[in-house]
Amino acid sequence: MAAKLKKGDKVVVIAGKDKGQEGEILKVLPAENRALVSGVNMVVRHVRQSAQNEGGRIRQEATIELSNLAYLDPKEGGPTRVGFKEVDGKKVRYAKKSGEIIDA
Repeated sequence: MAAKLKKGDKVVVIAGKDKGQEGEILKVLPAENRALVSGVNMVVRHVRQSAQNEGGRIRQEATIELSNLAYLDPKEGGPTRVGFKEVDGKKVRYAKKSGEIIDA
């Protein structure tokens, strides 16, 4: 099945502790059905000191379930579902709320 959300997409969190936050997808893990979104689902990692880093407590993003994310509509500005249709013999994604084509 084709991916509805891809790396680089602007998304909004629709469920969970970060509901309403917006960010860009940094990485998608399709096998785990999760994605890494910039600035969303921040956690504290305790890192041991080494030659490369100074160690201590580091805040970083953790993965979030894909079902808790919705594509951010470029025209309307809110969350929208993503659909597929053929344009000039090519399968493209589009925002269902506004009809705007995502993949150009």
